[in-house]
Amino acid sequence: MKNTLLALAAIFTAAASHADEAKLQSIPLKDIDGKETSLKAFAGKTVLAVNVASRCGNTPQYSALQALFDKYKDKGLVVVGFPCNDFGAQEPGTNAEVKEFCTKKYSVTFPMMDKLHVKGPEQHPLYKELSGPAAPFPGDVKWNFGKFLIARDGTVAARFEPGVKPTDAKLVKAIEAALAKK
Repeated sequence: MKNTLLALAAIFTAAASHADEAKLQSIPLKDIDGKETSLKAFAGKTVLAVNVASRCGNTPQYSALQALFDKYKDKGLVVVGFPCNDFGAQEPGTNAEVKEFCTKKYSVTFPMMDKLHVKGPEQHPLYKELSGPAAPFPGDVKWNFGKFLIARDGTVAARFEPGVKPTDAKLVKAIEAALAKK
Protein backbone atom coordinates (compact mmCIF):
# COMPACT_ATOMS: atom_id res chain seq x y z
CA MET A 1 0.00 0.00 0.00
CA LYS A 2 2.81 2.41 0.93
CA ASN A 3 4.57 1.73 -2.39
CA THR A 4 1.33 2.34 -4.28
CA LEU A 5 0.85 5.68 -2.53
CA LEU A 6 4.45 6.69 -3.24
CA ALA A 7 4.04 5.74 -6.91
CA LEU A 8 0.82 7.75 -7.15
CA ALA A 9 2.50 10.73 -5.49
CA ALA A 10 5.39 10.52 -7.98
CA ILE A 11 2.97 10.35 -10.92
CA PHE A 12 0.98 13.31 -9.57
CA THR A 13 4.15 15.37 -9.06
CA ALA A 14 5.37 14.58 -12.58
CA ALA A 15 1.97 15.43 -14.04
CA ALA A 16 1.82 18.71 -12.10
CA SER A 17 5.34 19.60 -13.25
CA HIS A 18 4.39 18.83 -16.86
CA ALA A 19 1.23 20.92 -16.48
CA ASP A 20 3.31 23.88 -15.21
CA GLU A 21 5.70 23.43 -18.13
CA ALA A 22 2.90 23.27 -20.66
CA LYS A 23 1.14 26.24 -19.08
CA LEU A 24 4.15 28.58 -19.18
CA GLN A 25 5.22 27.50 -22.63
CA SER A 26 1.74 27.72 -24.13
CA ILE A 27 0.99 31.32 -23.11
CA PRO A 28 0.74 33.40 -26.28
CA LEU A 29 3.33 36.14 -26.71
CA LYS A 30 4.43 38.46 -29.47
CA ASP A 31 8.03 39.27 -30.23
CA ILE A 32 9.17 42.87 -30.53
CA ASP A 33 8.37 42.80 -34.26
CA GLY A 34 4.76 41.71 -33.60
CA LYS A 35 5.21 38.06 -34.61
CA GLU A 36 3.14 35.52 -32.64
CA THR A 37 5.28 33.27 -30.46
CA SER A 38 5.50 31.72 -26.99
CA LEU A 39 8.14 30.37 -24.64
CA LYS A 40 7.71 27.09 -26.50
CA ALA A 41 10.11 28.64 -29.03
CA PHE A 42 12.77 28.14 -26.33
CA ALA A 43 11.74 24.63 -25.27
CA GLY A 44 14.68 22.67 -23.88
CA LYS A 45 16.60 25.84 -23.08
CA THR A 46 17.09 27.71 -19.82
CA VAL A 47 15.34 31.09 -20.03
CA LEU A 48 16.12 34.23 -18.06
CA ALA A 49 12.98 36.36 -18.43
CA VAL A 50 13.58 40.02 -17.57
CA ASN A 51 11.15 42.95 -17.59
CA VAL A 52 13.19 45.78 -19.10
CA ALA A 53 12.97 49.55 -19.53
CA SER A 54 15.05 52.06 -21.46
CA ARG A 55 14.93 55.00 -19.04
CA CYS A 56 15.64 53.32 -15.72
CA GLY A 57 18.59 53.43 -13.34
CA ASN A 58 18.86 49.67 -13.99
CA THR A 59 19.00 50.08 -17.79
CA PRO A 60 22.81 49.54 -17.88
CA GLN A 61 22.01 45.92 -16.90
CA TYR A 62 21.37 45.42 -20.63
CA SER A 63 25.16 45.17 -21.12
CA ALA A 64 25.55 42.47 -18.47
CA LEU A 65 22.47 40.61 -19.74
CA GLN A 66 23.98 40.58 -23.22
CA ALA A 67 27.29 39.34 -21.76
CA LEU A 68 25.44 36.51 -19.95
CA PHE A 69 23.66 35.59 -23.16
CA ASP A 70 26.92 35.61 -25.13
CA LYS A 71 28.73 33.52 -22.51
CA TYR A 72 26.05 30.84 -22.02
CA LYS A 73 23.95 30.75 -25.21
CA ASP A 74 25.90 27.82 -26.63
CA LYS A 75 25.17 25.92 -23.41
CA GLY A 76 21.43 26.57 -23.72
CA LEU A 77 20.70 29.95 -22.06
CA VAL A 78 18.30 32.39 -23.65
CA VAL A 79 17.83 35.84 -22.13
CA VAL A 80 14.41 37.20 -23.08
CA GLY A 81 13.57 40.88 -22.58
CA PHE A 82 10.01 41.98 -21.87
CA PRO A 83 9.71 45.77 -22.24
CA CYS A 84 7.38 47.20 -19.61
CA ASN A 85 6.15 50.71 -18.84
CA ASP A 86 4.59 49.84 -15.45
CA PHE A 87 7.25 51.47 -13.28
CA GLY A 88 7.69 55.21 -13.46
CA ALA A 89 6.72 55.25 -17.15
CA GLN A 90 10.34 54.37 -17.93
CA GLU A 91 9.57 52.50 -21.16
CA PRO A 92 7.35 54.97 -23.04
CA GLY A 93 8.54 54.15 -26.56
CA THR A 94 7.05 51.96 -29.24
CA ASN A 95 8.40 48.47 -29.87
CA ALA A 96 10.40 49.85 -32.80
CA GLU A 97 11.93 52.56 -30.58
CA VAL A 98 12.75 50.02 -27.85
CA LYS A 99 14.37 47.70 -30.39
CA GLU A 100 16.44 50.51 -31.88
CA PHE A 101 17.55 51.70 -28.43
CA CYS A 102 18.58 48.22 -27.28
CA THR A 103 20.46 47.32 -30.41
CA LYS A 104 22.22 50.67 -30.91
CA LYS A 105 23.07 51.56 -27.31
CA TYR A 106 23.65 48.07 -25.84
CA SER A 107 24.16 45.82 -28.92
CA VAL A 108 21.38 43.52 -27.70
CA THR A 109 21.01 40.35 -29.74
CA PHE A 110 18.94 38.30 -27.30
CA PRO A 111 15.21 37.98 -28.03
CA MET A 112 13.00 40.92 -27.14
CA MET A 113 9.24 40.67 -26.84
CA ASP A 114 6.28 42.96 -27.27
CA LYS A 115 5.70 45.53 -24.53
CA LEU A 116 3.50 44.10 -21.80
CA HIS A 117 2.28 44.69 -18.25
CA VAL A 118 3.91 42.76 -15.42
CA LYS A 119 1.47 43.96 -12.74
CA GLY A 120 -1.92 45.54 -12.29
CA PRO A 121 -5.28 44.89 -13.94
CA GLU A 122 -3.70 44.47 -17.40
CA GLN A 123 -1.02 42.05 -16.17
CA HIS A 124 0.02 39.72 -18.97
CA PRO A 125 -0.91 36.04 -18.41
CA LEU A 126 2.79 35.08 -18.44
CA TYR A 127 3.48 37.34 -15.48
CA LYS A 128 0.34 36.11 -13.71
CA GLU A 129 1.90 32.63 -13.87
CA LEU A 130 5.39 33.82 -12.95
CA SER A 131 4.39 36.00 -9.98
CA GLY A 132 0.82 35.03 -9.02
CA PRO A 133 -0.20 33.36 -5.75
CA ALA A 134 0.31 29.83 -7.13
CA ALA A 135 3.77 30.62 -8.53
CA PRO A 136 6.89 29.05 -6.98
CA PHE A 137 8.12 32.59 -6.15
CA PRO A 138 4.91 34.61 -5.73
CA GLY A 139 4.63 38.35 -5.33
CA ASP A 140 4.38 41.41 -7.51
CA VAL A 141 7.34 42.37 -9.64
CA LYS A 142 8.82 45.31 -7.75
CA TRP A 143 10.52 47.32 -10.52
CA ASN A 144 12.22 47.15 -13.90
CA PHE A 145 14.75 44.35 -14.42
CA GLY A 146 13.11 41.72 -12.23
CA LYS A 147 14.38 38.31 -13.33
CA PHE A 148 12.79 34.85 -13.51
CA LEU A 149 14.95 31.85 -14.27
CA ILE A 150 12.98 29.18 -16.12
CA ALA A 151 14.57 25.73 -16.24
CA ARG A 152 14.85 23.59 -19.37
CA ASP A 153 11.70 21.70 -18.32
CA GLY A 154 9.68 24.94 -18.32
CA THR A 155 9.40 25.30 -14.53
CA VAL A 156 10.45 28.40 -12.63
CA ALA A 157 13.76 27.64 -10.92
CA ALA A 158 14.57 30.99 -9.30
CA ARG A 159 13.60 34.63 -9.04
CA PHE A 160 15.86 37.64 -8.63
CA GLU A 161 14.82 41.16 -7.71
CA PRO A 162 15.70 44.15 -9.91
CA GLY A 163 18.72 45.18 -7.82
CA VAL A 164 20.38 41.80 -8.41
CA LYS A 165 22.73 42.46 -11.28
CA PRO A 166 23.28 39.86 -14.01
CA THR A 167 26.87 39.50 -12.78
CA ASP A 168 25.79 38.62 -9.21
CA ALA A 169 27.36 35.34 -8.10
CA LYS A 170 24.01 33.90 -6.89
CA LEU A 171 22.36 34.58 -10.25
CA VAL A 172 25.30 33.14 -12.22
CA LYS A 173 25.37 30.07 -9.96
CA ALA A 174 21.63 29.51 -10.46
CA ILE A 175 22.03 29.81 -14.25
CA GLU A 176 24.94 27.35 -14.26
CA ALA A 177 22.98 24.89 -12.10
CA ALA A 178 19.96 25.13 -14.40
CA LEU A 179 22.14 24.63 -17.48
CA ALA A 180 23.77 21.58 -15.91
CA LYS A 181 20.39 19.81 -15.67
CA LYS A 182 19.57 18.14 -18.97
